Amino acid sequence: MALRAIRGAIQVPANTAGDIAAGVQELIAAILKANDLTPNEVISVFFTSTVDLDAAFPAAACREMGFANVPLIGSVEVAVPGALDKTVRVMLHVETARTPEQITHVYLHGAASLRRDIAQ
Repeated sequence: MALRAIRGAIQVPANTAGDIAAGVQELIAAILKANDLTPNEVISVFFTSTVDLDAAFPAAACREMGFANVPLIGSVEVAVPGALDKTVRVMLHVETARTPEQITHVYLHGAASLRRDIAQ
């Protein structure tokens, strides 16, 4: 087993607690599925949100998915003029037998434009 980092992002429809939670849960579920992981294999999760998303903490939605014993933290993304709005980014640190080339990074909805080379 090795320590690997997995990245992802999702653009949510609106700055509501429901939209943020639904987006986070969709993103985390997609990352777990794409990399054949369970929350028990996740060491930590780091979220960032664009400054226009302040209705809820992304970590709270992740905690509801079985991440009660996983360290979770969030921060505000740098407010770069013209950058994609309403976006939650994530980096999971995981224990896996996968090589770096076998890791699947997941970018959903409008966030697919951030990494067209690897977007789902």
